[in-house]
Amino acid sequence: MIDVTIANFEEEVIAASMTTPVLIDFWAPWCGPCKSLGPVLEKVEAAYAGRFKLVKIDSDQEQQLGAAFGIRSIPTCILMVNGQPVDGFTGALPEGQIKDFLDKHLPPAAEEAPQEELPAAEAEADTSPEGVLEKLQYAVATDPANDNARFDYVKQLLTLGRSDDAKVAFAPVIAQTSHVRRFDSLQRWMDAIDFAADSAGGAGAEATFDARIAANKRDFEARFDKARCLMAQQRWTDTLDELLEILMRDKSWNEDLARKTYIAVLDIMEAPKPKVADGQIPPEDPVLATYRRRLSSVVLS
Repeated sequence: MIDVTIANFEEEVIAASMTTPVLIDFWAPWCGPCKSLGPVLEKVEAAYAGRFKLVKIDSDQEQQLGAAFGIRSIPTCILMVNGQPVDGFTGALPEGQIKDFLDKHLPPAAEEAPQEELPAAEAEADTSPEGVLEKLQYAVATDPANDNARFDYVKQLLTLGRSDDAKVAFAPVIAQTSHVRRFDSLQRWMDAIDFAADSAGGAGAEATFDARIAANKRDFEARFDKARCLMAQQRWTDTLDELLEILMRDKSWNEDLARKTYIAVLDIMEAPKPKVADGQIPPEDPVLATYRRRLSSVVLS
Protein backbone atom coordinates (compact mmCIF):
# COMPACT_ATOMS: atom_id res chain seq x y z
CA MET A 1 0.00 0.00 0.00
CA ILE A 2 1.44 3.36 -1.07
CA ASP A 3 1.09 6.55 0.99
CA VAL A 4 -0.26 9.31 -1.26
CA THR A 5 0.00 13.05 -0.65
CA ILE A 6 -0.90 16.08 -2.74
CA ALA A 7 2.69 15.99 -4.03
CA ASN A 8 2.51 12.52 -5.60
CA PHE A 9 -1.27 12.25 -6.15
CA GLU A 10 -1.05 12.98 -9.88
CA GLU A 11 1.60 10.30 -10.49
CA GLU A 12 0.43 7.58 -8.10
CA VAL A 13 -3.33 7.95 -8.65
CA ILE A 14 -4.33 9.88 -11.78
CA ALA A 15 -1.57 8.69 -14.12
CA ALA A 16 -1.51 5.17 -12.64
CA SER A 17 -5.28 4.75 -13.08
CA MET A 18 -4.90 5.26 -16.84
CA THR A 19 -3.47 1.74 -17.04
CA THR A 20 -4.55 0.01 -13.79
CA PRO A 21 -7.57 0.76 -11.55
CA VAL A 22 -6.49 2.47 -8.31
CA LEU A 23 -8.32 1.96 -5.00
CA ILE A 24 -7.83 4.87 -2.58
CA ASP A 25 -8.22 4.18 1.14
CA PHE A 26 -8.96 7.40 3.05
CA TRP A 27 -7.99 6.76 6.69
CA ALA A 28 -6.58 8.38 9.84
CA PRO A 29 -4.28 7.03 12.58
CA TRP A 30 -6.93 7.50 15.31
CA CYS A 31 -9.64 5.60 13.37
CA GLY A 32 -10.27 2.12 14.77
CA PRO A 33 -12.22 0.74 11.76
CA CYS A 34 -9.45 2.06 9.50
CA LYS A 35 -6.91 -0.07 11.33
CA SER A 36 -9.01 -3.20 10.80
CA LEU A 37 -9.76 -2.42 7.14
CA GLY A 38 -6.15 -1.74 6.09
CA PRO A 39 -4.83 -5.33 6.46
CA VAL A 40 -7.90 -6.71 4.67
CA LEU A 41 -7.33 -4.38 1.72
CA GLU A 42 -3.66 -5.39 1.56
CA LYS A 43 -4.66 -9.07 1.60
CA VAL A 44 -7.13 -8.50 -1.26
CA GLU A 45 -4.54 -6.56 -3.25
CA ALA A 46 -2.11 -9.47 -2.97
CA ALA A 47 -4.80 -11.96 -3.97
CA TYR A 48 -5.74 -9.94 -7.05
CA ALA A 49 -2.12 -9.97 -8.22
CA GLY A 50 -1.87 -6.63 -9.99
CA ARG A 51 -5.47 -6.28 -11.18
CA PHE A 52 -5.69 -3.07 -9.14
CA LYS A 53 -3.36 -0.76 -7.21
CA LEU A 54 -3.97 0.11 -3.57
CA VAL A 55 -3.00 3.48 -2.08
CA LYS A 56 -3.87 5.22 1.18
CA ILE A 57 -4.42 8.88 2.03
CA ASP A 58 -4.27 10.24 5.58
CA SER A 59 -7.40 12.40 5.61
CA ASP A 60 -6.08 14.49 8.52
CA GLN A 61 -2.81 15.34 6.78
CA GLU A 62 -4.27 15.68 3.28
CA GLN A 63 -7.46 17.64 3.87
CA GLN A 64 -7.33 19.18 0.39
CA LEU A 65 -7.58 15.73 -1.22
CA GLY A 66 -10.31 14.69 1.21
CA ALA A 67 -12.31 17.79 0.33
CA ALA A 68 -11.83 17.19 -3.40
CA PHE A 69 -13.46 13.76 -3.03
CA GLY A 70 -16.12 14.94 -0.60
CA ILE A 71 -14.95 12.61 2.19
CA ARG A 72 -17.25 12.96 5.20
CA SER A 73 -16.42 9.83 7.20
CA ILE A 74 -13.62 7.30 7.33
CA PRO A 75 -12.68 4.78 6.30
CA THR A 76 -13.88 5.57 2.80
CA CYS A 77 -12.54 3.85 -0.31
CA ILE A 78 -12.75 5.34 -3.83
CA LEU A 79 -12.01 3.41 -7.02
CA MET A 80 -10.31 5.42 -9.79
CA VAL A 81 -10.37 4.31 -13.44
CA ASN A 82 -8.98 6.36 -16.35
CA GLY A 83 -8.37 9.30 -14.04
CA GLN A 84 -11.98 9.41 -12.77
CA PRO A 85 -13.73 8.11 -9.62
CA VAL A 86 -16.16 5.36 -10.65
CA ASP A 87 -17.43 3.95 -7.33
CA GLY A 88 -16.68 3.73 -3.63
CA PHE A 89 -17.73 2.40 -0.24
CA THR A 90 -17.62 3.56 3.39
CA GLY A 91 -16.82 1.52 6.46
CA ALA A 92 -14.71 -1.54 7.25
CA LEU A 93 -16.31 -4.08 4.94
CA PRO A 94 -15.41 -7.77 5.21
CA GLU A 95 -13.12 -9.33 2.63
CA GLY A 96 -15.93 -10.96 0.65
CA GLN A 97 -17.84 -7.71 0.17
CA ILE A 98 -14.67 -5.89 -0.88
CA LYS A 99 -14.04 -8.54 -3.54
CA ASP A 100 -17.65 -8.27 -4.72
CA PHE A 101 -17.19 -4.49 -5.01
CA LEU A 102 -13.98 -4.85 -7.02
CA ASP A 103 -15.33 -7.58 -9.28
CA LYS A 104 -18.04 -5.21 -10.52
CA HIS A 105 -15.40 -2.94 -12.01
CA LEU A 106 -12.23 -4.90 -12.68
CA PRO A 107 -11.71 -6.97 -15.83
CA PRO A 108 -11.69 -10.71 -15.11
CA ALA A 109 -8.38 -12.30 -14.31
CA ALA A 110 -6.78 -13.88 -17.38
CA GLU A 111 -4.21 -16.61 -17.26
CA GLU A 112 -1.29 -15.85 -19.51
CA ALA A 113 -0.22 -18.68 -21.73
CA PRO A 114 3.40 -19.70 -21.16
CA GLN A 115 5.62 -18.26 -23.85
CA GLU A 116 8.08 -20.51 -25.56
CA GLU A 117 11.59 -19.14 -25.62
CA LEU A 118 13.02 -18.78 -29.08
CA PRO A 119 16.65 -19.39 -29.80
CA ALA A 120 18.57 -16.11 -29.61
CA ALA A 121 19.37 -16.13 -33.32
CA GLU A 122 15.71 -16.69 -34.23
CA ALA A 123 14.40 -14.12 -31.74
CA GLU A 124 16.61 -11.43 -33.26
CA ALA A 125 16.28 -12.64 -36.84
CA ASP A 126 13.83 -10.06 -38.17
CA THR A 127 12.90 -6.84 -36.38
CA SER A 128 11.52 -5.15 -39.50
CA PRO A 129 7.86 -4.00 -39.37
CA GLU A 130 6.79 -6.95 -41.52
CA GLY A 131 8.91 -9.32 -39.42
CA VAL A 132 7.29 -8.05 -36.24
CA LEU A 133 3.87 -8.40 -37.88
CA GLU A 134 4.58 -12.02 -38.79
CA LYS A 135 5.51 -12.88 -35.20
CA LEU A 136 2.38 -11.20 -33.86
CA GLN A 137 0.22 -12.99 -36.41
CA TYR A 138 1.70 -16.29 -35.26
CA ALA A 139 1.09 -15.39 -31.60
CA VAL A 140 -2.60 -14.69 -32.29
CA ALA A 141 -3.01 -17.82 -34.40
CA THR A 142 -1.56 -20.06 -31.70
CA ASP A 143 -3.40 -18.35 -28.83
CA PRO A 144 -6.55 -16.51 -30.01
CA ALA A 145 -7.44 -15.59 -26.41
CA ASN A 146 -4.21 -13.65 -25.89
CA ASP A 147 -5.61 -10.12 -25.79
CA ASN A 148 -2.18 -8.49 -25.58
CA ALA A 149 -0.98 -10.24 -28.73
CA ARG A 150 -4.18 -9.37 -30.59
CA PHE A 151 -3.95 -5.72 -29.58
CA ASP A 152 -0.33 -5.54 -30.77
CA TYR A 153 -1.19 -7.38 -34.00
CA VAL A 154 -4.11 -5.12 -34.93
CA LYS A 155 -2.08 -2.06 -33.94
CA GLN A 156 0.79 -3.16 -36.19
CA LEU A 157 -1.56 -3.71 -39.12
CA LEU A 158 -3.01 -0.22 -38.67
CA THR A 159 0.46 1.27 -38.32
CA LEU A 160 1.37 -0.29 -41.67
CA GLY A 161 -1.77 1.13 -43.30
CA ARG A 162 -3.50 -2.25 -43.65
CA SER A 163 -6.82 -1.16 -42.19
CA ASP A 164 -8.93 -3.79 -43.96
CA ASP A 165 -6.73 -6.59 -42.62
CA ALA A 166 -6.85 -4.95 -39.19
CA LYS A 167 -10.66 -5.02 -39.20
CA VAL A 168 -10.63 -8.74 -40.03
CA ALA A 169 -8.16 -9.44 -37.21
CA PHE A 170 -10.21 -7.28 -34.84
CA ALA A 171 -13.57 -8.87 -35.64
CA PRO A 172 -13.32 -11.75 -33.10
CA VAL A 173 -13.00 -9.29 -30.20
CA ILE A 174 -15.17 -6.41 -31.40
CA ALA A 175 -17.83 -7.27 -28.80
CA GLN A 176 -15.26 -6.69 -26.05
CA THR A 177 -14.77 -2.99 -26.79
CA SER A 178 -17.26 -2.06 -24.06
CA HIS A 179 -15.14 -3.57 -21.29
CA VAL A 180 -11.58 -3.90 -22.65
CA ARG A 181 -10.23 -0.37 -22.89
CA ARG A 182 -7.37 -1.07 -25.30
CA PHE A 183 -9.77 -2.73 -27.76
CA ASP A 184 -11.98 0.35 -27.50
CA SER A 185 -8.87 2.43 -28.32
CA LEU A 186 -8.26 0.41 -31.49
CA GLN A 187 -11.90 0.83 -32.50
CA ARG A 188 -11.61 4.60 -32.14
CA TRP A 189 -8.50 4.57 -34.34
CA MET A 190 -10.27 2.55 -37.03
CA ASP A 191 -13.28 4.86 -36.86
CA ALA A 192 -10.95 7.84 -37.36
CA ILE A 193 -9.39 6.17 -40.41
CA ASP A 194 -12.84 5.56 -41.89
CA PHE A 195 -13.83 9.17 -41.19
CA ALA A 196 -10.71 10.53 -42.87
CA ALA A 197 -11.30 8.31 -45.89
CA ASP A 198 -14.74 9.70 -46.68
CA SER A 199 -15.58 13.08 -48.15
CA ALA A 200 -15.74 14.79 -44.75
CA GLY A 201 -12.16 13.89 -43.96
CA GLY A 202 -10.59 14.00 -47.40
CA ALA A 203 -8.05 16.36 -48.96
CA GLY A 204 -8.30 19.92 -47.75
CA ALA A 205 -10.47 19.01 -44.78
CA GLU A 206 -7.87 20.13 -42.25
CA ALA A 207 -7.80 23.65 -43.73
CA THR A 208 -11.60 23.75 -43.59
CA PHE A 209 -11.57 22.76 -39.94
CA ASP A 210 -8.88 25.36 -39.20
CA ALA A 211 -11.04 28.06 -40.78
CA ARG A 212 -14.04 27.05 -38.67
CA ILE A 213 -11.92 27.01 -35.51
CA ALA A 214 -10.46 30.43 -36.30
CA ALA A 215 -13.99 31.78 -36.58
CA ASN A 216 -15.14 30.09 -33.37
CA LYS A 217 -12.67 28.58 -30.92
CA ARG A 218 -15.53 26.69 -29.27
CA ASP A 219 -16.47 24.85 -32.46
CA PHE A 220 -15.74 21.54 -30.80
CA GLU A 221 -17.16 19.51 -33.68
CA ALA A 222 -14.56 21.04 -36.00
CA ARG A 223 -11.78 20.49 -33.47
CA PHE A 224 -12.78 16.87 -32.92
CA ASP A 225 -13.09 16.17 -36.65
CA LYS A 226 -9.65 17.70 -37.18
CA ALA A 227 -8.30 15.50 -34.37
CA ARG A 228 -9.74 12.42 -36.08
CA CYS A 229 -8.02 13.33 -39.34
CA LEU A 230 -4.75 13.80 -37.47
CA MET A 231 -5.28 10.47 -35.74
CA ALA A 232 -5.78 8.74 -39.08
CA GLN A 233 -2.44 10.19 -40.21
CA GLN A 234 -0.77 8.86 -37.03
CA ARG A 235 0.16 12.41 -36.00
CA TRP A 236 -0.29 11.49 -32.36
CA THR A 237 0.95 14.56 -30.49
CA ASP A 238 -0.92 16.87 -32.87
CA THR A 239 -4.06 14.85 -32.15
CA LEU A 240 -3.55 15.14 -28.39
CA ASP A 241 -2.94 18.89 -28.65
CA GLU A 242 -6.22 19.37 -30.51
CA LEU A 243 -8.16 17.24 -28.03
CA LEU A 244 -6.62 19.21 -25.15
CA GLU A 245 -8.02 22.39 -26.69
CA ILE A 246 -11.49 20.88 -26.29
CA LEU A 247 -10.85 19.55 -22.78
CA MET A 248 -9.52 22.87 -21.51
CA ARG A 249 -12.77 24.53 -22.57
CA ASP A 250 -15.26 21.75 -21.78
CA LYS A 251 -13.99 18.66 -19.92
CA SER A 252 -17.18 16.62 -20.44
CA TRP A 253 -18.06 17.69 -24.00
CA ASN A 254 -20.21 15.19 -25.89
CA GLU A 255 -20.28 12.60 -23.08
CA ASP A 256 -16.50 12.72 -22.50
CA LEU A 257 -15.77 12.00 -26.17
CA ALA A 258 -12.61 14.11 -26.29
CA ARG A 259 -11.22 12.61 -23.06
CA LYS A 260 -11.96 9.04 -24.13
CA THR A 261 -10.29 9.63 -27.49
CA TYR A 262 -7.31 11.26 -25.77
CA ILE A 263 -6.87 8.14 -23.61
CA ALA A 264 -7.19 5.95 -26.71
CA VAL A 265 -4.31 7.81 -28.36
CA LEU A 266 -2.18 7.32 -25.25
CA ASP A 267 -2.92 3.58 -25.41
CA ILE A 268 -1.92 3.44 -29.06
CA MET A 269 1.26 5.46 -28.54
CA GLU A 270 2.47 3.31 -25.67
CA ALA A 271 5.16 0.81 -26.68
CA PRO A 272 5.50 -2.60 -24.99
CA LYS A 273 7.36 -2.28 -21.70
CA PRO A 274 11.00 -3.41 -21.89
CA LYS A 275 12.05 -6.24 -19.61
CA VAL A 276 13.86 -5.09 -16.47
CA ALA A 277 15.32 -6.80 -13.44
CA ASP A 278 12.98 -7.82 -10.63
CA GLY A 279 12.03 -4.89 -8.45
CA GLN A 280 12.83 -2.30 -11.09
CA ILE A 281 10.24 -0.12 -12.84
CA PRO A 282 10.44 0.14 -16.65
CA PRO A 283 11.22 3.69 -17.82
CA GLU A 284 8.26 5.71 -19.08
CA ASP A 285 8.29 7.44 -22.44
CA PRO A 286 8.81 11.14 -21.65
CA VAL A 287 6.31 12.26 -24.30
CA LEU A 288 3.61 9.99 -22.89
CA ALA A 289 4.43 11.14 -19.36
CA THR A 290 4.05 14.77 -20.41
CA TYR A 291 0.68 14.26 -22.07
CA ARG A 292 -0.60 12.18 -19.14
CA ARG A 293 0.31 15.04 -16.80
CA ARG A 294 -1.47 17.52 -19.06
CA LEU A 295 -4.62 15.42 -19.01
CA SER A 296 -4.41 15.13 -15.22
CA SER A 297 -4.04 18.89 -14.88
CA VAL A 298 -7.16 19.49 -16.97
CA VAL A 299 -9.22 16.82 -15.19
CA LEU A 300 -8.28 18.12 -11.73
CA SER A 301 -8.68 21.81 -12.57
